[in-house]
This record gives sequence, C-alpha cells and structure tokens, in this order.
Amino acid sequence: MEAIKQVFARCKDEQRAALITYMTAGFPTVEETPSIMLAMQAGGADIIELGIPFTDPLTDGTTIQNSNAVALQYGVRIPTMLSMVREARSLGLTTPVMFMGYYNPLRAYGEEKIIRDCRDAGVNGFIIVDLPPEEALRFRELCRRDGLSYIPLVAPATPDSRMKMLCEIADSFIYVASRMGVTGATKSLDQGLDGLLARVHKYTENRIPAVVGFGINTREHFINVAKIAQGVVIGSKIITVARDAEPGTAAEKVKDYCMYVSGRKEARKLEVPASTATPTSVPSAGETHIPAQTDTPETSTTDDYMRFGQFGGQYVPEALMECLTELETGFENAKADPAFWAEIRSYAAYANRPSSLHLASRLTAHAGGARIWLKREDLNHTGSHKINNALGQIILARRLGKTAIIAETGAGQHGVATATLCALFGMKCTIFMGAEDVRRQALNVFRIRLLGATVIPVPGAHEGEKGTLRDAVNAAFRTWVTDLKTTHFVIGSAFGPYPYPTIVRTLQSVIGEETRSQFMEEMDGKLPDALVACVGGGSNAAGMFYPFLKDEGVAFVGVEAGGDGIDAGRHAATLGRGSVGVLHGVRTYVLQDDDGQITSTHSVSAGLDYPGVGPELSAWKDSGRARFIAATDEDALDAFQLLSQTEGIIPALESSHAVAGAVRIAKELGPNKDIVICLSGRGDKDVQTVAAMLPSLMPEGV
Repeated sequence: MEAIKQVFARCKDEQRAALITYMTAGFPTVEETPSIMLAMQAGGADIIELGIPFTDPLTDGTTIQNSNAVALQYGVRIPTMLSMVREARSLGLTTPVMFMGYYNPLRAYGEEKIIRDCRDAGVNGFIIVDLPPEEALRFRELCRRDGLSYIPLVAPATPDSRMKMLCEIADSFIYVASRMGVTGATKSLDQGLDGLLARVHKYTENRIPAVVGFGINTREHFINVAKIAQGVVIGSKIITVARDAEPGTAAEKVKDYCMYVSGRKEARKLEVPASTATPTSVPSAGETHIPAQTDTPETSTTDDYMRFGQFGGQYVPEALMECLTELETGFENAKADPAFWAEIRSYAAYANRPSSLHLASRLTAHAGGARIWLKREDLNHTGSHKINNALGQIILARRLGKTAIIAETGAGQHGVATATLCALFGMKCTIFMGAEDVRRQALNVFRIRLLGATVIPVPGAHEGEKGTLRDAVNAAFRTWVTDLKTTHFVIGSAFGPYPYPTIVRTLQSVIGEETRSQFMEEMDGKLPDALVACVGGGSNAAGMFYPFLKDEGVAFVGVEAGGDGIDAGRHAATLGRGSVGVLHGVRTYVLQDDDGQITSTHSVSAGLDYPGVGPELSAWKDSGRARFIAATDEDALDAFQLLSQTEGIIPALESSHAVAGAVRIAKELGPNKDIVICLSGRGDKDVQTVAAMLPSLMPEGV
C-alpha cells in the first residue's frame, strides 16, 4: 500500500499523472510475461495491473476475452502468476503490481492465503471487479492487515450514495471507468468524464487519487485524461500491441508503446538486485504492517435480502449496479401494484393459462408405483413454461421505459417466448444463442427469426467448446452493459444477480400455484407427495416448488442432466457434482475446477447444458428441502420415447429428464402416492436431434 502511495506522491511532485498498464498474465506466452512487466516499467509504467485469467469475464471486451482464453490454454493460474511476479522482482522490477480480475479464481485460492502469498511474492494489492461492497469491506480489512491495498471501482452510472461508500473504502487510489460498456480501446473519450471525476473528488475530498481507465489508447487520450485525473490506465491497447508483435518481440514493442504514450524520450534503466533476496525484501512489497481499521462507511452494505442463505448476491462489475437497482425498485413497485398483475392476467388466454393437470395412467402403469400426474406447461403458447417469465419481464420493462429487449437462450424456448412477446408489443428483440445450440435447435432459430427477432450465434470461448447457453449468457451481459438506458435483459432462468432469481421464480410460481389448486380439487383437498422438475438454471423447478415450500409433506425432486454419466465427467449435474462458486453475477453451485475456472458441460438437452444453477435451488439443496438426482442422455432418450408411446405426448428433451426421474421416484414411493411432473416443454423442437440419435425409428432411406 505504501509503495502505491509513494508512486502518486512522486507523480504529484513531478506534476504528471501516473501511467498504469494492464496485461493478462500469460499473454502472449507464459515465458514473456515477466519480460513484458519489466518492459512496461522501462517504458514509463508507474503501476502494473496483472490480469487474473478467468473463463467467463462478464463485461470484458473481445481483446481481453481472447487473452484470457490464451492464458488459460497455457495453464496459467494464480500460482503461475505468483511465480511470474517473483521472477520479475528478481530481475529488477520495482514498480508496484496489482492483481486484477474476477472474484471466483481468488475465492477458490482462498482469500487469506492469496493475500499472504501475494505479499510474499511482491504483489501490492488487488482490483476485483465483481466483489460486492459488503464482501469488499471484509476483503479490504484482510488486505490492510498485511499492508496490501484494495482498489474499488466506480462507473458513470454509479449513484451518489454508492459512490460515497466506495470512495470511503479506497485506501491508495480509486479506479474510475470512463464509460459504460465492456473494456476495449476506443477512438474518442466520453464527454461526461469531467463531471464523473468531479463527483469522485467530491466524495474522496481529494484524499485519494483517481485513475481513469476504459478506452484509452493514444498519447492524445493520455494527455487529455492526465489533465483531470491523477492516473491513466491502458490495457486493451497494450494487449493488442503484444498480440501483433513478431514472436519474441512483444516486450520490446510494449516498451516502445509505453514510452510513446507516456512521452518518455529514454527508457528507464533497469537495476538488477545485487542479491537473491526473498520476495518479501523487495522494496515495493515490504510495506509497513497496518492494523485492520474498525471504521466503516456510513452507508449500510448488508445484502441479506438478496441472499438465499449463503447463495445469491450481486457479483457484477460496477457498470451494472445502477440498472440492477432500477430493476429491483421497478419490480418491487410492480409487485405491489394490482394493475401489474391484472395486465399479466389479461394475457392468460393468449398464453393458454391455466395449463392443465391430468393423470398419466399408462405411464403410471408402466412405472408400477405411485400415480404420476402431468402439469402441462408444454401446452402454453410457444410450447413451454418460458412464456410466464417472458411476459412478466417484458411488461415490467415497458413500465421502466425500455424499448429494446435482449435475451439468452439454450434450447430456444425462452428465445421463442421472448421473440413472440416482442412481436406482440412491437419491441426490438435480439436473442443470443450458443453456436452449437443454433445447430441443434434449428427449428426454434427459424421460429425466432420468423417472429422478427435477430439471432446472434455465440461461439465457444475456449478451445474445444462449440458455444452453448453459458456463452450466450456471457454475450448477452456484455451487450446489455453497452446500452442499459433503453434495453432490458430478459434472463430466462432463475440464475444471475439479484433481483433476477426472485423475479423469475415469482413469475414462474403460477405453475405451482395452479398445480396446488388443481390437484387439491381433483383429490379432495389432498396435496401431492412429490413434485418433479428438470433442472438446468432452475426456472421451472423454482416455479413449481416454491408455492409448496412450507408443505413439508411434499417432496421436491429436481432432475439434472447426467450427460454421459456423472462419473464419466461429461454432464451438467451442477447440484450433484458442483461446488460453491460465483458465475454470471451470483454465488451458487457451479461446475468448476480447483482453481475456480468454469468447466465445460454436456447434455443432449440444450436447455440443461449449463454449469450453474439458481441460488434458491442451491439453498434448498443445502437445507435438505429438495433432493437432486441425475438422468443421463440415454435415460432422457428412453423417457422421450416412453411418454410418447404411453401417453401420446412428445416431451422436450429437458422435460424428458424429469419424466425419467419421476419413473424412478414412483417406484421408490410405491402405490397410493402421487407425483406431479412439471412437463416444462413440448418436443417438436427436438425431433430432428432425436431422429439422428435413434435411426431405428426413421423410415428406410431417410
């Protein structure tokens, strides 16, 4: 921390702004990173940000995304980064180094451990772009205990109350994002930068330097920002310089660029240490121990209402916070307004609600145990439960004055539902869909385009990945952050940052509410013994289960995608085989490796092919309120045929997992018990996929 303060003190004496440079660790190669750090110092860098590679950077632009993918392909993890810093320090690096990135890799490494190991390696602090304020306060105190710094970020959309709190917790400098949107070089700077910095200086009382990043890439940019800020951050442009350099010349090219942008005529001379002292003796790392402070900002940072036990929260970059606050306020107001619910009900006939509930007698006979009932969400307009949530969110978006809608989709059902309602309401609609899902859900892609919406195929971000729901979610977030004023992101499942899990569950609860009243009417007031739903992100399960939450006699069973088998490694059984982590703005169960990198998933069902799950379902797992089992691809294909041939109903492959699980549970429960399956979608979209996998059902020559 003291080394960083000394940098700004020196820059102030020299009447100039500090140059802060960024490079993803391990890019363009692992071996070149220490040399590039030294080249940055030689070229005039006063502070170096070393990027922590992460599989799913939520709001980074293409340049940093690609550099992350390259570094991860080389196996770069936090221990690798520590070795890089140690090597650079041993070769003469004296410039302060900050680790910058997303929280999940740091969380996996261990907060106290990474602080201790960073201190010993010669790292001076952290910039964690998606750490919520209440956790940032705790992490800041841990950093202070060991003399390291925690750097908060603010954005143009940061409201005054939040900016005041973030400025209060800053200890060495505060990072100011110059514009909304993703990271990346731009041709011009935001015209509102003067006003943004004036707000920052007001709340820091000029106690803490402000540094500006996002979009800066020329000497002219540097000069203009240096007139109003104490530091200037350049990242994406430096990565581009390193990327475009001839092999082995990246360090020299980076040095030349840093000299150009900082205006230096001569490179700084490198002084190699005379001894091989341990990293803790490096001047920039050997800072005075500072006891943890007990002062806290006046602004309350408790977020218990955003949580489901330990799960939930808002792990998002600062640029998204204002929009999430607007959405939260808008939803709470709408929820309390009878007119909002009356408007939703006015479209009941259009959506074909209520959906029916009936006994599946031949399926029951086949299972040979409990009676199996079907809640027919597949009969809704557009063919699935997705219209319930899409309708409510689009009505909410209109109340908030939004004119454009974006959405992610896996199986395409959420995309179809969203595109349908945008056509109905005359709103611009863009649907993001993984490239692999575009291929295997071609019918729904055609339907979405027929409805007037744009479909954007999203490729896989990493080697060997073809592009699935996870990639679509990433792309949608990155697009949303560029136009928050006019656009609403209709998240289709019960995941994402608060308030999305609550919004989606609330809007989907119509499933469970209808099931409850319909079943009690059929069975003279009795409740079912078990509810069964497939689980990907969890929207249909949350909607089916929640109205029965206090009915302890009603068991909840979620059926995840077992893929090739959960022991085979290729699956999407997040609750069965995942661990607690952070993905797409929420703490929940995720499929990840020991380093907090999100792992690839597999399912025959595009809608379940996702490495996370809603936080409320995670809480139900931990509390024991819900049980989660897995059905393999083979199980799902068998169930697809079984329901078709026993009940004359072709289910979606997602719903087929629930059917497979329900047959298993029916055998466990035995006669005179009742199970209700949420049949979340119809299977016409999957017929082509199943036909290719079950050629025996196809006519000869086809």
